[in-house]
Amino acid sequence: MLTTTIEAVLFAAAKPIKLSDLRKHLDLSEEVVREAIDDMVRRFNVDRSGIHLMEQNGAVQLVSNASVGEEAAKFLRVEASGPLTRPSLETLTIIAYRGPITKPEIEIIRGVNCSLILRNLLIRGFILEEQDKERLQPVYCVSHEFLQAIGVNRLDALPDYESFRTNEKITELLSREPEGEI
Repeated sequence: MLTTTIEAVLFAAAKPIKLSDLRKHLDLSEEVVREAIDDMVRRFNVDRSGIHLMEQNGAVQLVSNASVGEEAAKFLRVEASGPLTRPSLETLTIIAYRGPITKPEIEIIRGVNCSLILRNLLIRGFILEEQDKERLQPVYCVSHEFLQAIGVNRLDALPDYESFRTNEKITELLSREPEGEI
């Protein structure tokens, strides 16, 4: 069960996770986490598996098997070059008007999990992820590439920028105590 939990966390994160963070958030000892990671390496890091566990600088991440990496990258390039979906456009709009904004804040506004959408927008280069030292979590903002793609040179040039940026209903929604995980 522990290995399954760690697998799920690494899959959902889609980025390197520090072993110390896994220990802290799952309330586990270093030995228990090490054992689970070693088990995953034995199962995944074989030729017949499309997924490998990469470990570097005290962090782990699920990655594509290097032997099929070019095919995976080719698929992602095609996926990233297609039109944005409605959920992606909604998420991008929230980030443009309310950024820098955290993933939980985006999910409060949208009402659904945004992990894969954020990953896709990062791959396309439309958003940036930065660590916010005050909030102790990543925040998202739009990139220069996004502004260039939509033909504006400043965020406040977006239609009705100030009214959406300072919308009282959204501010009130974000200030409420969370009722549970999304």
